[in-house]
Amino acid sequence: MNVKGVALEYACFGPPPSEAPTIVLLHEGLGCVALWRDIPELLSERTGLGVLAYSRQGYGQSDPADLPLPLDFMTREAVDVLPRVLEQSGIRRCILFGHSDGATIAAIYAGSVEDHRVRGLILEAPHFFTEEMGLREIARARDSFAASDMRDRMAKYHRDPEGAFRGWCDTWLDAGFKGWNVSEVIDYIRVPILAIQGRGDQYGTLAQIDEIETRAYCPVDTAVLDCQHAPHHEAREATLEAVSEYCARLLRIEAAEVAPA
Repeated sequence: MNVKGVALEYACFGPPPSEAPTIVLLHEGLGCVALWRDIPELLSERTGLGVLAYSRQGYGQSDPADLPLPLDFMTREAVDVLPRVLEQSGIRRCILFGHSDGATIAAIYAGSVEDHRVRGLILEAPHFFTEEMGLREIARARDSFAASDMRDRMAKYHRDPEGAFRGWCDTWLDAGFKGWNVSEVIDYIRVPILAIQGRGDQYGTLAQIDEIETRAYCPVDTAVLDCQHAPHHEAREATLEAVSEYCARLLRIEAAEVAPA
């Protein structure tokens, strides 16, 4: 896939957009297509929906990104790149499923861009504002990257592991990023939300989920699970069950709305 002259890695699973809605997977700060592992296939099997996963510029096998990333990189991804990804993929109806930074991008898109193709949001470990404990964890990751074989391990999945790590770490730890806050986008979301968070998430507290529940004018379901930052890997069955039930409910609601009187 080529977006604004940038080659983006992507993979599709299950039925095409012409036959069923699509779950669009938006990865975390150090994620990519491959690091979802078998989750895309399992999601398609459990829900009967198509699944599209893509790697943002600078991640996976997508083209490298110019560094440093702008401090509003998540907003730019949401309003400049994601619409083109959806268009090029032939998406007709979709559910945005984002993890960590990807969840923030999904929320920004739904709260900033009027797109009736988006029928729901799954926000897993989202970030709407910085938290000191999360920044400390990123600083520890920075130290680990310098002192361990983390770069070599990342090279198995990322074409440019140094760039992928620096794009994430250096942006979050930039002094200008400390006051970053995009909570206002929640006020404008008008589709049902499923918010998923691990009780032991090392990058964010339940304050992020509280922000959704406090500000949202749309229906919000929550799943707080016994895991850390990656419920889809650390609490697989509970996450898949919550997502499957959410998707099934959305499909039932949509079927009822279009049924003849």
